[in-house]
Amino acid sequence: MSDTSESLMKKRFRGYMPVVVDVETAGFNAKTDALLEIAAVLLDFDSDGTLKPVDSVHYNVEPFEGANIEQAAIDFNGIDPDSPLRGAVAESEALRELFKPIRKAQKAAGCQRSVLVGHNSNFDHSFVMAAAERANLKRNPFHPFVSFDTTSLAALTLGQTVLIKACQAAGIEFDGKQAHSALYDTERTAELFCWMVNRWRDLGGWPLASND
Repeated sequence: MSDTSESLMKKRFRGYMPVVVDVETAGFNAKTDALLEIAAVLLDFDSDGTLKPVDSVHYNVEPFEGANIEQAAIDFNGIDPDSPLRGAVAESEALRELFKPIRKAQKAAGCQRSVLVGHNSNFDHSFVMAAAERANLKRNPFHPFVSFDTTSLAALTLGQTVLIKACQAAGIEFDGKQAHSALYDTERTAELFCWMVNRWRDLGGWPLASND
């Protein structure tokens, strides 16, 4: 990360580094239902001050011991938790390895904390926090309660709340057949978030106008 991008990231988001995350789960309750898949996309500013996706991390996750699996949830996302073809790893390992590049990028950006960006971010944030607590991970880079919700941002900027509709309104290609894959949804959400941040800049909304 260059000195320019470091100062931009730190200044643009008040010392926080946005990281786009999506999870696929076996239900809606982060405390009791299994986390099955997690992906994260790191972002950075280029030399022109344009925010772009730069790297991605993805893991299929083994259900934690005693986890609840709702049949309706896995029917919806199409994940077979017991399939050996998933190459799933333990929840603690997935989060530990996911957090490493995030902490590294956060330090390089000069930011004090990472902020989870997600489409309906409270859902993803709750599962990440619950999994980190189960794994007793002390070095969780994410802010414990702040998140950036692209659902709300898309409603404001594009008049859309559904991810595929928001992407289409922004001119971002979206293959509905690949939806509900954590990696695919994270990559599209990252593109959408970057588009909204960059569009706000292009419209003159950032940097803030001087009050002088």
